[in-house]
Amino acid sequence: MKSIVIAAPMSGSGKTTVTLGLLSALKRRGLQPAPFKVGPDFIDPGWHGLACNRLSVNLDSWMCPERFVLETYALHSQDADLAVVEGVMGLFDGVDGVSDAGSTAQIARILNAPVILVVDAKSQARSAAALVSGFARFDPRVLVAGVIFNNVASDNHARILRDAVVASVAGVSVLGCIPRDNGLTIPSRHLGLVTAGESGLQSDFLDRLAEVMEEHLDLDGIISLAGRAGHRCQVLTFGRPVKCQDLTPVRIAVARDDAFCFVYEDNLRLLRQAGAEIVEFSPLKDSSLPLGIGGMYLPGGYPELHAETLAANVPVKTAIREAVEKGMPVYAECGGFIYLTRGLEGEAQASFAGIFPVSTRMLPRRKALGYREVEFLADSVIGAKGTVARGHEFHYSETEEMPENVERLYQVKKSGCTTGTEGYRYRNCIASYIHLHFGSCPKLAATFARKCAGFANGNHVRL
Repeated sequence: MKSIVIAAPMSGSGKTTVTLGLLSALKRRGLQPAPFKVGPDFIDPGWHGLACNRLSVNLDSWMCPERFVLETYALHSQDADLAVVEGVMGLFDGVDGVSDAGSTAQIARILNAPVILVVDAKSQARSAAALVSGFARFDPRVLVAGVIFNNVASDNHARILRDAVVASVAGVSVLGCIPRDNGLTIPSRHLGLVTAGESGLQSDFLDRLAEVMEEHLDLDGIISLAGRAGHRCQVLTFGRPVKCQDLTPVRIAVARDDAFCFVYEDNLRLLRQAGAEIVEFSPLKDSSLPLGIGGMYLPGGYPELHAETLAANVPVKTAIREAVEKGMPVYAECGGFIYLTRGLEGEAQASFAGIFPVSTRMLPRRKALGYREVEFLADSVIGAKGTVARGHEFHYSETEEMPENVERLYQVKKSGCTTGTEGYRYRNCIASYIHLHFGSCPKLAATFARKCAGFANGNHVRL
């Protein structure tokens, strides 16, 4: 499989802009690129999908085992012409300072894919070549094969950059120099970029990006570079294969709209593999829950930006409360958790579903960011006691202190150190700020699907 990894020395260098423009330009050429995003980010994959009309999925080597990363890559790239993998942070930035764990470099190494480094050349000349040289030599297991300079001031600036690399960095091709253009900036806010579904830029912006890349990048060189390496992946079955006769079909409702748009696509894939039919619904627009469901999944997103509309949709809030009281399995994370509290305080004050007896307040600064590992303290509808899973936490909000009588299901670790308990449970409803990746422990999806099927069929589920 042909593949390239778009990386950078640091965040803010232009990886997303280059990736989107490259995807759009390849699509214009009649090629079918398969987009991927390294790490836990939810927003960039949405932009990828908009650029090339194809689902983009996360490749995360800290949350998920290497074999699962390869499975995901193989499944989502098997009918594409080449894979385009956008990195995260700086190329070698991961969970610590002594290994490549959780980094873009680790994904490039796992896939055996060449790396194209996007370098912000603002205020740099020959020194940019020294930077490229350092990255190219830092880890011999990672092939840094090309560089794209961004924020280039002039044709003369571009000439100096090219000459410097040619003269002093063997084996690294200069694949383009992109002029400085403030019009290529993607709007952002807390939690990162504005989501693709919300932005008014969309087609015009992506067309402009494609034109810039066609004019200033060596697309033929990039396509040729993608063929220099590549992992021969088979579609693997991660964990114990599930026999068809073991599957009990069940409908699981998943909230998907502008307020609830952050979900790992592999979580949904694993639920489907476990027998679930995913039925999307909108807490913003729908007047009821989907019919015949045995469970519910409320993912993250931006409920705070749609608080008034969510609060006004009383029928759906009532239906969710009734389903929880009946013992329906419900799994909620981050924004979904916020929606299950009493509501928001402050300027965006609104009344939400009220499953958990606390209010939520938005903060001017980020409250939490980073990987988390959890161990289940009791049996539940998503896993047995002792189950260990991994996920990610990123939010600008906090809840009031949860009453002691509300059960805590997760023992949480951050950077290997125990930080306390979380994962609140009421009846069969589990809610947390942590986005668990089911690929870290596929039993999560299988257990949830089985419990949902049991509820739908009238079988006993723990209350």
